[in-house]
Amino acid sequence: MAKIKIADDFHENESGVTGQYKNWFLDYASYVILERAVPAVEDGLKPVQRRILHAMKEMDDGRFNKVANIIGQSMQYHPHGDASIGEALVNMGQKDLLIDTQGNWGDVRTGDDAAASRYIEARLSKFALEVAFNAKTTEWQLSYDGRKNEPVTLPMKFPLLLAQGAEGIAVGLATKILPHNFCELCEAAMKYLKGRKFDLYPDFLTAGMIDVSNYNDGKRGGKVRVRAHIEELDKKTLLVKDVPYGVTTTQLIDSILKANDQGKIKVKKVTDNTAAEVEVQIDLAPGISPDITIDALYAFTDCEVSISPNACVIVDKKPRFLGVKELLTVSVDHTKELLKKELEIKLAELQEKWHYTSLEKIFFEEKIYKELEKKHETWDKVLTAIAKAFEPFRKQLRRDITREDIVKLTEKPVRRIYRLDIEELNAQIKGLDAEIKQVKHDLNNLVDFTVTYFENLLKKYGKGRERKTEMRLFEAIQAQQVAIANVKLYVNKAEGFIGTGLKKDEFVTDCSDLDDIIAFTKSGRMKVVKVADKAFIGKDILHVAVFRKNDERTTYNMIYVDGKTGVSYAKRFNVTGVTRDKEYDLTKSEDPKTRVHYFSANPNGEAEVVKVVLSPASSARIKEFDFYFETLEIKNRTSLGNQVTKYPIRTVRFKEAGKSTLSGRKLWFDATFGRLNQEGKGEYLGSFDGDERLLVLFADGSYELTDTELTQRFDADKILEIRKFDPERIITAIYLDNEKLQFNVKRFKIETTTLKNKFPFIKEGEGNRLEAVTLHPEPVVIIKSGRGAQAKTQKVKIAGFVEVMGWKAVGSKLFDYAKSVEFEWGHKEEAKEQPPQTELF
Repeated sequence: MAKIKIADDFHENESGVTGQYKNWFLDYASYVILERAVPAVEDGLKPVQRRILHAMKEMDDGRFNKVANIIGQSMQYHPHGDASIGEALVNMGQKDLLIDTQGNWGDVRTGDDAAASRYIEARLSKFALEVAFNAKTTEWQLSYDGRKNEPVTLPMKFPLLLAQGAEGIAVGLATKILPHNFCELCEAAMKYLKGRKFDLYPDFLTAGMIDVSNYNDGKRGGKVRVRAHIEELDKKTLLVKDVPYGVTTTQLIDSILKANDQGKIKVKKVTDNTAAEVEVQIDLAPGISPDITIDALYAFTDCEVSISPNACVIVDKKPRFLGVKELLTVSVDHTKELLKKELEIKLAELQEKWHYTSLEKIFFEEKIYKELEKKHETWDKVLTAIAKAFEPFRKQLRRDITREDIVKLTEKPVRRIYRLDIEELNAQIKGLDAEIKQVKHDLNNLVDFTVTYFENLLKKYGKGRERKTEMRLFEAIQAQQVAIANVKLYVNKAEGFIGTGLKKDEFVTDCSDLDDIIAFTKSGRMKVVKVADKAFIGKDILHVAVFRKNDERTTYNMIYVDGKTGVSYAKRFNVTGVTRDKEYDLTKSEDPKTRVHYFSANPNGEAEVVKVVLSPASSARIKEFDFYFETLEIKNRTSLGNQVTKYPIRTVRFKEAGKSTLSGRKLWFDATFGRLNQEGKGEYLGSFDGDERLLVLFADGSYELTDTELTQRFDADKILEIRKFDPERIITAIYLDNEKLQFNVKRFKIETTTLKNKFPFIKEGEGNRLEAVTLHPEPVVIIKSGRGAQAKTQKVKIAGFVEVMGWKAVGSKLFDYAKSVEFEWGHKEEAKEQPPQTELF
């Protein structure tokens, strides 16, 4: 049994039972690591997998064999039960690389098990036979019972470990190598051999999407995020079209139902429609946003999973942690050495065959075989005579003639020799010379030979093995922003408690159990706490709301009196970030008489007007006056504020609502994620006030009006334009009317007001398609038609002959249909609105 190499003094001074247990444990750990859980770097296989493949090669006759028989054959080499062999065999068969399968082998996407081993069949694939076996280059060892030989490692001429992936848990360590794409591995191998840089990222048979930004070359500490594709069938229905790697449809549905039970999402029904392709249908509850639900599915269910790779392999009988690039280079170098061995063996065989064929030619051509007809006293003298007869021709040979060569010649049947026989031997020698020359050339150009080898693998076996998993960056989803409001928040203002369990007290709002709650008290204190059954804030609560971190638009207006000086101050401030459960003093006064006279929370920075009524006993001449919050700047929450009056205030009452003092929300569109944002990522769309909307033009010839909610998801690949909506803006579109075989042009304004509903602006019909669209006020189109010498180009000012019409109008004929017709806009594009520049001082 192999054992991991350890320091010689590991067991010094160990004795008795304690020492024996340490020895036994180390032996056990070594065995599990080397013989069970971790693959070898040479062939990428665990021992059970290697023994299965070796057993299948022994049984191979090109036909399928019952898996039960394969298991039985493998048990001659693997000293464990049939269950572990059967499980490993099914696992390899499901990876669709080394083993051709027949029968019900289960489905990794649904988690369905394979049928019993007596019902399913398997054989080695052509690929496996080409890359994994060569008895002449295989190192052999005795099997566990000493009865048979088994390979130490298979002569694998392919980075199988990276193609199949591997996972195993040993004693004190584990390995997890993700599968990679077959074609990309071949291409990377060729790039490495040519001295060029290459990258390798996982690819899964289950498809889906993957974010590899933190892959870390597959080493410890790296992480990939894997998602299912989720499509919006309609506003009430979502379709999950695949599953993340390592997740089954059953697990996925269970996670969705669990999130629904916990109130994190709201769905009406989940149906598994999986057949040849994965399809899980999710029917949404009434009034639930599909965009927010998609985000919530990624945040709270197995529609998104994180996988941490940990590439550990056996190198020189020791576990080592390597990156996938190093694993590929080791495998390719190993492949090159195996190819070199095969060429050297082939060269020796060809040279031996050339030698014997040359001997045979001389033997018959020079009639040396007649020595057999002469009478010699002994057989040895016959052989000596033949050897002597070859003396004049030794220079024609490339090595000495041995006794075995002559004996072999004498064993060949002697018959009448024709000239055709000699010519045939000459042709064989000529062919062997050409083969020897080619093999020597390949040996002298081993890198090029190895590159050609991988090119041939890619050509022969690459079809149908293209990348299935889409690589893309995933946006960060804030769980609090997408969680459904699943609890009700209540407040007892007088006693100073808030919570979901105070059902007899005043209702505040619906919220999620992931939310933070912000509360203000009459003493000028503020605190942010997690949603809980009951939490103490402080007596005389003025305001309670769900807290949104980094919210720079919600503005708090406050008037308070300093208990020490009697002076009243007004201030406006935002709360963007706090420490949870910490109490903040907003008044800069520790006097217990400090009190808030007036407080308001304004979601869009509104500045109202209030009436300040002073105490009748005050010495002020004017005892009532209006105070305008718009005169105050928005400052830090710790600021003192501006003085309102030095006289005692009796009351402050709301008088008149004000307008927002904030500029519009500046929005950008990030095409990478298909999301709106306020962080300056992507294309600037403009500054938006109130209920201003967005116009989205799609490649299928439809448009949509939508709001500026940041939780929306857009498919950037289907969008031609996304702009701030202006009802007076004219849209110009050119499309193919397939029924009349002509290109039409139309100019129209958006007349609909319904949000988040797509409207087709080209004539509906089979084969109709949008050719070009622009928002330019004076569009000019360049029409190119014909090919070669008959090519024509004309420029048309569309506004000159096409009137503005309704969005449902068919439009006017522009040009007859022909395959060679192309359109491009010839006007100068309008400069898009740019974000304001920040001045630096």
